[in-house]
Amino acid sequence: MRIFTRRPQPDVASFVKGIKEHMPFSRVHFVELFLDGEVLRYILEKYLDGRWIEPSPDDTESQIAYWENHIRVWHQLGYDYVRMVPMGKDGLHFPTERRTAQDTAALQREQRSWVNQGTGPISSWEDFENYPWPSVEGLDLTVFERVSEMLPEGMGILVCPSSGVLEICMHDLLGYTNLCYLMYDEPELVKAVFDRVGNIILSWYEQVVGLDKLVGFFQGDDMGFKTATMMPPDFLREYVLPYHKRLADLAHKHDLVYFLHACGDLSAIMRDLIDYVGIDAKHSFEDEIEPVTVFQERYGQEVTPLGGVDLDKLCRLDEASLRDYVAEILDTCMPRGPYALGSGNSVANYVNVDNYLAMLDEGLAWGER
Repeated sequence: MRIFTRRPQPDVASFVKGIKEHMPFSRVHFVELFLDGEVLRYILEKYLDGRWIEPSPDDTESQIAYWENHIRVWHQLGYDYVRMVPMGKDGLHFPTERRTAQDTAALQREQRSWVNQGTGPISSWEDFENYPWPSVEGLDLTVFERVSEMLPEGMGILVCPSSGVLEICMHDLLGYTNLCYLMYDEPELVKAVFDRVGNIILSWYEQVVGLDKLVGFFQGDDMGFKTATMMPPDFLREYVLPYHKRLADLAHKHDLVYFLHACGDLSAIMRDLIDYVGIDAKHSFEDEIEPVTVFQERYGQEVTPLGGVDLDKLCRLDEASLRDYVAEILDTCMPRGPYALGSGNSVANYVNVDNYLAMLDEGLAWGER
């Protein structure tokens, strides 16, 4: 594929400028939340003759080697940025329990984990006081600084320290079912948990602004499912959205962009995300909920849609059908305003890698018409 033979020309400045000014791009830019490590390794070793280095949270040099490989893959594939999520002591880790099972994906890992939806480690004030909250004092940004130095000309950095305010509180700390009881039985405890998590995340970002080549925040926080938000809209407005607003305000104060990845049907709070929070771009789309083309028609003059190639189609369509589907998205979205091509969620290790590469190749072909 030409994606591996052409000379990459990243231009993060134009990418960010188009989003800030709501202007259509002159070429197709690519965007992803992440590529699973198994996908990165497969592409690195099969197409780029590289040697995979598994990063360790306790070994700075292995993390730097990982990011060097990460940059190499993302640069060659045509991305304008790398999205950095910390792996070691510079990250945010909220201890919890997960349910695990054997992974059955095409590019397998040892196990796949799922959220325990019932309860979490916090159900009482005693649990709250005894929980090992992560510290954000004196972050070591060595790895981030090294990545900034290694980036090819034209590339930038988007950062995210962890999953989002709702995800951490609901999935990791309280449990979904437990939260639904506590929001009525112990509202002050719920508020204390959300405030603690929100302020920890905010403090992390406050220490990262000023990093060389940083262009924005790309925060994830899944708030919905197929037909509605995970929690009532008013609950999100009270406990969750104020922290996203503070993150967006921090980004804008430093001339950075704020991208939000949030799955599910968020129609009940979309005006809040645009008018109150002030997101610059929205990521995560499923055709069964709302195709990216429909979202752009409704909101594209105010916020940039990112990705939107439905993950089910990316996994299961044959290549010719996928290319037609991607071309239709591009034909619709590119002329109307800023839009970046990518999957509707992320490139998981069960995605057909050939289809993923064909999606990128179709983006290159569209720009050459």
